[in-house]
Amino acid sequence: MKIAVLGGDGYCGWATALYLSNQGHSVAIVDNFVRRQWDHELNAQTLTPIRPLSDRLRVWQSLTGKTIESFYGDVCDYEFLAATICDFEPDAVVHFAEQRSAPYSMIDRNHAVFTQVNNVVGTLNLLFALREHRPDCHLVKLGTMGEYGTPNIDIEEGYIAIEHNGRKDVLPFPKQPGSFYHLSKVHDSHNIMFTCKIWGLRATDLNQGVVYGTMTDETAMDEALINRFDYDDVFGTVLNRFCIQAAIGQPLTVYGKGGQTRGFLDIRDTVRCIEIACDNPAGRGECRVYNQFTEQFCVRDLADMVVAAGRKMGLSVDIDHLQDPRVEAEDHYYNAKHSKLIELGLQPHYLSDSLLDSLMNIAIKYKDRVDASLMFPQVNWREPRNDRRLQMGKTARTSLAAPRFENGAAESLVRARTKSVRSKG
Repeated sequence: MKIAVLGGDGYCGWATALYLSNQGHSVAIVDNFVRRQWDHELNAQTLTPIRPLSDRLRVWQSLTGKTIESFYGDVCDYEFLAATICDFEPDAVVHFAEQRSAPYSMIDRNHAVFTQVNNVVGTLNLLFALREHRPDCHLVKLGTMGEYGTPNIDIEEGYIAIEHNGRKDVLPFPKQPGSFYHLSKVHDSHNIMFTCKIWGLRATDLNQGVVYGTMTDETAMDEALINRFDYDDVFGTVLNRFCIQAAIGQPLTVYGKGGQTRGFLDIRDTVRCIEIACDNPAGRGECRVYNQFTEQFCVRDLADMVVAAGRKMGLSVDIDHLQDPRVEAEDHYYNAKHSKLIELGLQPHYLSDSLLDSLMNIAIKYKDRVDASLMFPQVNWREPRNDRRLQMGKTARTSLAAPRFENGAAESLVRARTKSVRSKG
């Protein structure tokens, strides 16, 4: 199968592209490297050193003999995107190419506007390109469990059967997004459902939970293939942050009471879910929704697990409760259904002591690259403008043993502006 991975230089996209290639699919990465630019904008580098995409693809080919094509450009540039779809002629498109951070979208008006324009326009461009040039292509779109919010009822997989005033129907599950980012994903979902209905497109919307882990079989092959490990307050996820804090002796920062409950999954399950969706495409005119996670945890329980894992390794780990910078329930009911992908063959990797040990060991291995100031929340949902750089300047930082800017940064910045240049890895 020919599969285009939009956003294939990012965290989920990179692991997915390698996995699909290793499974024998013909894969192309489409990316504009903006995720690398955000690292420099926020002065927050990934814990793990990431090589330029051209180096990564060259190493992958040398190790496996498999070639991943690369298209450099912006999905918000319709001419570029349409030309790429025509050139590669994919059977499936996996769409990761969006600004994925809720805190980033809440920094100020500019970041909110950018997030919604980038995400909504990029997805609209893709829908139009598929309709015009590859109408039978299957769209696999990464949504988010955050679209649903935390309702006081069970969360179904995309749709809910209701009865009202004696009449029955099956309707999209109500959405209660918690940030401008999550709102952009809701808009995407509506646009995808609409175009499936009017144009007969086929789409699978994967509402993904919080992903953890860095290692898949493919990224573990060589240091040059290593994946991102984000731990900062904007792009970092809670489990990553806790592991880093434990490794450097900083108390784990739990927002509020810590009762916030979410769905979680291992990065190895993310890539398998994508393959399952591609291998079992939606029908013409069908927009199906799968909830993509394997376990539910509250933040407080995750903190306790990291404390226990750290103490087994001889680390002294404490917990600090901070005022929650987000506007969210700190204790709530949460029960989300997630059976459809398992019924199609997903065999989950559950969060285990051995996986926590692995995450902790990665944190310890690269702890000299940690900037301890990056883990304190600096974006307040209640404020329309957050001067994150000013706050950063007021916070003491740890010294770094490695440069703050990765090799290849200049190459990435140039390529992000080169919309129609294509190379083969």
